[in-house]
Amino acid sequence: MAIVNRRARHEYHILETYEAGMILAGPEVKSIRAGQANLAEAHCIIRNEKLLLIGCHISPYKPAAMNNPSEPARSRQLLLHKKEIQRLIGKLKEKGLTLVPLKLYFNERGFAKLEIGLGQGKKMHDKRQDKKEKDIKRDLQRQYKM
Repeated sequence: MAIVNRRARHEYHILETYEAGMILAGPEVKSIRAGQANLAEAHCIIRNEKLLLIGCHISPYKPAAMNNPSEPARSRQLLLHKKEIQRLIGKLKEKGLTLVPLKLYFNERGFAKLEIGLGQGKKMHDKRQDKKEKDIKRDLQRQYKM
């Protein structure tokens, strides 16, 4: 089951995507598997050449929360190759680019992965244009269905 940040593609033009690993505690992994995570308010930053996920809320796993309480919205380190982080640092210095978490999922080997996108903020007219295109596609699909 994937946890998707649907608001990210509405707010940003995604230029590139990266797949990053995450450093998580055991109960956090179980909570993510149960779908108890939220990426809506999350964002990524690079601090001291480390990529961090800030504001991702992972609810405490109930059976483990009694013995080992953890903070749901703590910052979590993301794992990328050093060259990729250096490339991102260079691109983030460009005007208006930011790192946005797009999707949290488990790969075929069972590791938690976060898809992050290098995005540029959309203007209001871009959002309106996207909504118009979406409505037109939906109307066309309805017509072809009949």
